[in-house]
Amino acid sequence: MEKQFDVSGMTCASCSANVERAVKKVPGVEHVDVSLLNNTMKVDYNDEETNPSQIMAAVDAIGYGATLKEQGNTASKNSMQEEWDRRQKRMEEEQKEKKSNLVYSLILLVPLMIVAMGPMMGLPFWQGMEWGMISAITQLVLTMMILFFQRSFFIHGWKALFKKAPNMDSLVALGASAAFGYGLYAMYKMAYGFGFGDMEMVHGAMHSMYFESAAMIVTLVSLGKYLEARSKSKTSDALGKLVDLAPKNATVIRNGQEVQVNAEDVMAGDIVLIRPGQRIPVDGIVISGHGYVDQAAITGESIPVEKEEGDPIISATMNVNGTFQFRATKVGDDTTLAQIIRLVDEAGNTKAPIARLADKVSGIFVPIVIGIALVTFIVWLVSGTSFEFALSNAISVLVISCPCALGLATPVAVMVGTGKAAENGILIKSAESLETMHKVDMIVLDKTGTITSGNPSIHDIVVFDPKYDEDSFLRLAASIETGSEHPLAKAIVLEAKARNLVLDGLENYVALSGKGLKAKLEGKEYVAGNQKLMEEEKIFLSKPIKDYIHKLADQGQTPLLFACEDKVLGIIGVADTIRQSSIQAIRAFKEKGIYVVMLTGDNIKTANAIAQDIQVDEVIADVLPTQKESVVRRFQDDGKFVAMVGDGINDAPALARANVGIAIGAGTDIAIDSADIVLMKDNLMDVNTAYELSDKVIKNIKMNLFWAFFYNVLGIPVAAGVFYPLWGILLSPMIGSAAMSLSSVCVVLNALRLRFFKPSQESVQEKKEATKAKIQYTEDYTVGIEEHKEEKTMEKIMKVNGMSCNHCKAHVEKALDEVSGVKKAVVDLDKKEARITLEAPVENQVLMDAVKNAGYEPVSIQ
Repeated sequence: MEKQFDVSGMTCASCSANVERAVKKVPGVEHVDVSLLNNTMKVDYNDEETNPSQIMAAVDAIGYGATLKEQGNTASKNSMQEEWDRRQKRMEEEQKEKKSNLVYSLILLVPLMIVAMGPMMGLPFWQGMEWGMISAITQLVLTMMILFFQRSFFIHGWKALFKKAPNMDSLVALGASAAFGYGLYAMYKMAYGFGFGDMEMVHGAMHSMYFESAAMIVTLVSLGKYLEARSKSKTSDALGKLVDLAPKNATVIRNGQEVQVNAEDVMAGDIVLIRPGQRIPVDGIVISGHGYVDQAAITGESIPVEKEEGDPIISATMNVNGTFQFRATKVGDDTTLAQIIRLVDEAGNTKAPIARLADKVSGIFVPIVIGIALVTFIVWLVSGTSFEFALSNAISVLVISCPCALGLATPVAVMVGTGKAAENGILIKSAESLETMHKVDMIVLDKTGTITSGNPSIHDIVVFDPKYDEDSFLRLAASIETGSEHPLAKAIVLEAKARNLVLDGLENYVALSGKGLKAKLEGKEYVAGNQKLMEEEKIFLSKPIKDYIHKLADQGQTPLLFACEDKVLGIIGVADTIRQSSIQAIRAFKEKGIYVVMLTGDNIKTANAIAQDIQVDEVIADVLPTQKESVVRRFQDDGKFVAMVGDGINDAPALARANVGIAIGAGTDIAIDSADIVLMKDNLMDVNTAYELSDKVIKNIKMNLFWAFFYNVLGIPVAAGVFYPLWGILLSPMIGSAAMSLSSVCVVLNALRLRFFKPSQESVQEKKEATKAKIQYTEDYTVGIEEHKEEKTMEKIMKVNGMSCNHCKAHVEKALDEVSGVKKAVVDLDKKEARITLEAPVENQVLMDAVKNAGYEPVSIQ
């Protein structure tokens, strides 16, 4: 069982390490992740051996607090928004308190430093021994007031020390207490000197006050903590932007009336009305009307997507044109937006493997530093230096040491990185996935839905049985395929419906995974599928039939054979469209030295025809769905670090097996659940973006860890006075505390540089020799932004109504291709648009007239 807790009282990496160590000792606890950044803890445990009360008790026992996090209510209430508001309020209150305490401390520190340092700087202020006691009392009062405002260091620090779980606050408390204690000792010496007339003792005590050091230490550390808190709040900017996308209100239709309700009160099944300019409050399906929806905030797609009856609607997207109604299907914490926010938040709370060394060091860091400070004090005292000198060096060791820099090195970079990924439509489920992605040296791509659009269409119909003409054979084939969910089967059924063919009902249906199917129709047994299935069923394939199979395969089509009573009735050639972004992505992978493999169930000829266009390194054809996982495992056995990219249910085992499983956005829920990274867009270039972002994040983490280790390895010896005998280098406690504060701030600021990450975009170039063949290329308009800017005068996108099938597609393309100045026209039936590449300027009206004369309705040109 997994539960999440809010943890209070943590201030540094040692705190989170102490909490993690204490909870791991609870019987039944299997895994613990503590986030210092969000003050949260995720615990996996066996509920038969322990419970949340025992876990919280273990945290309380070492001086921290833990409360069980409220679970989201997926029914109606938008607990996501409530949780974010609660977190933001807590963060704002924390920053406000830190700021006010810092301001008060700084105001009091100014007169304290004047009183303490004035005589040494020659200021005409309270000079002479006669002012000694007044000066001491003034310093004492001002210091006590500052320590009161910064009392949290002492409360948490001493509490942790007594609980045998010392943290950074313990180091500050020890250092400041030692300085303050010695100041009291010097003050008593001064009083003794005045009382017994020992002016030499008075003079020595006057110059040995450490009150200002104690005050300066806590004030500088407080300044660092305030700056750190402000910087840390910026790490969740991306998450905040996502939360802000959620609309507050919605218009629902109840009893035939429009009713305004809070977005969190929308129930599954409600009919929601959307007008232009409104954000979609929940997920659903369009039931009436028509509109263009800007999905850029969720998927990154730059062009609004047309939505009509039956189309899915994603929460938090913007309707830019048109009015429609949709039925709510996912509400509250089940919406796409809520799931994205949850994934990004959870990823930020997980730990990357690279952080383990820092965690181990943080767990023992404070006790070691206390030991070093004690040794420093003893060594200098034994060597004959003054007590004040030895104490000053020991205090410097305590206050310069910083476990926070070590603890923050990884989580801030991970949180900024996962947030930046979400901005680009990439959901990274864990810090481990973010780290391992940059290690990938082989990418295995499933063909259908990954390299191709996943929306195949019919390109050739060849009939061998004279009893059938083209339409009657297509009607038979579509009737046979009605029971199949395979994309190729759907293409045949859609083409038949586009021709208004009436389909017959199946009497029986048996799917043969990776091969085809058997069906019974009007009392006859039919077999439909690939050549391999025909051979297994002992169906005779004549030379003309085999020649057609090879011809279609050479053109990149998948030949589907239909047979009855051991006789082939005909062949239908189906081809999917290759995304231009896939070609671009594969080129980018290879430039990075990544070996690219394409997996497909197609025969080797079809696979090779496609591979020739996309230029992969290796093709594995005739792969059954059940064999994909074993292919990935074989590559891993050869020492490859494999990323698998897929979208279907049959990809789930391979996604789970791969070192990094990547589900492409239009994929199934099962594939997404099995994946480590989810791409919201159907754009393979996002895999390249994930790789680049992973590389940037890991370099940033390594830089942070290097400087954090380097700072402590160098700073502690300097503070201890190791270099003093040779070069006279020494640090005062005040300089040490300032350095400690700045180290954490620098680590956070360095991680924030990741907010400026931009994915590399290649220019998308059309192939000069496009085969009129049966493989066509579809542009993914969400990539190649720069290229679109440069070539916008030579490319136009026309919205066209009236197109319903591939014949319409061919007519429109032919009409546009015949216009002088048009280099190529490519029609996308799904988007009802034609993309026109020009080699010379052409007036918009000329293009629209060409489409209109072909019998279709041109709507607009961009």
